[in-house]
Amino acid sequence: MAREAGSFLGVAVLVKQVPDSAEIKMDPQTGTLLREGVPAVMNPDDRLGLETALLLKDGLDASVTALSMGPPQALDVLSEALAMGADRGVLLSDRNFAGADTWATSYTLGRALERLGQQESLDLVVCGRQASDGDTAQIGPQVAEHLGWPQVTYVERLAVEECELRAWRRLPGLVQEVLCPLPAVVTVLASPVAPRWPLLDRLLMACRSEAPLEVWDAADIAAPAASTGLKGSLTRVVRTFSPKSGRVTSWLEGSAGEQAQALINELRNHKLI
Repeated sequence: MAREAGSFLGVAVLVKQVPDSAEIKMDPQTGTLLREGVPAVMNPDDRLGLETALLLKDGLDASVTALSMGPPQALDVLSEALAMGADRGVLLSDRNFAGADTWATSYTLGRALERLGQQESLDLVVCGRQASDGDTAQIGPQVAEHLGWPQVTYVERLAVEECELRAWRRLPGLVQEVLCPLPAVVTVLASPVAPRWPLLDRLLMACRSEAPLEVWDAADIAAPAASTGLKGSLTRVVRTFSPKSGRVTSWLEGSAGEQAQALINELRNHKLI
């Protein structure tokens, strides 16, 4: 649904529950993450995206919906999003969604966003640059492709002007200012301010049964099993491992000139110059 000048702004923020990266360890035998006993948190980049959306809400007639995909415990990050200021939370949870790669995940999220757009105005989708447990940075662009919407990546500041989005992108050595028509998808690299803390009264509200939290399954978004989860995934993880690194030290002898020539020879041998 396209947005008309001066009308209500509908914003959806993609958030993911991830293991606390400070506590993650690898199983040396299987090469998989050891998740047992590791606290789950909101993905740090998604927290920046949520704050960016809430800043828009602070200055506009807007509503923010937090959308996540995961097991039932992922409701915790949606409750936190509500406590930070989001108006609504939707969790996509279904056994058919398990084992999804980025392709199947973005398809599922895209179907849910289409349903959101049918229920109310949806003009902007905001997500973090990448998830700390995958680091692919693919979900945002893939969701944009699924929706057929323009996308702006590496955003550090946003403004909505009539029917356009003005975004400032952080690129190597420069900041690029972009004008983009709405509706659109953006991935956030940074936030103009530090993400706000959840408010206690809103956190308590989010824990009550009347909280605006919903759980949708595959039937709710009309997503066929063959297109979601492991069945809908185009990639397979063959092996995960921690790379081994070593260091070799060589001592240069002789006069300063001889050492300099030896160093040049070594660099040439390793094709560094």
